[in-house]
Amino acid sequence: MVDPIADLMNRIRNAAMAKHASTRIPFSKTKGRIIEILKEEGYIDSFSVDDGDGIHREIVVYLRYLDDSNTAIHRMRRVSRPGRRFYCGAKDVAKVKSGLGVAIISTSKGIFTDREARRLNEGGEVLCEVW
Repeated sequence: MVDPIADLMNRIRNAAMAKHASTRIPFSKTKGRIIEILKEEGYIDSFSVDDGDGIHREIVVYLRYLDDSNTAIHRMRRVSRPGRRFYCGAKDVAKVKSGLGVAIISTSKGIFTDREARRLNEGGEVLCEVW
């Protein structure tokens, strides 16, 4: 798998289009932190880590639906890709959809939302945008 973050976003997007209640994603610390941020921001209902056989851990993500057909996630967009990385300085962290959305940024202190990065005065790699 070349881009695990794009895979995470595609799995969530495909589960939402198929109207599934949950989806399973291979575990990594980065994906776990991204899922935590989506939970904190209210884009998903909950998540759990399934240890499985000990080697192949998975994150089970339970999607949040606003009504019978619409998910809380309207759109997810990968900003920094393996072929073209996108970095922003602490002063250049932009708002997504005038503050209605969230950008997930990987900084030297960890993975944060755009609001937290501005508060901490940290820049870094913009992983994705969600609204």
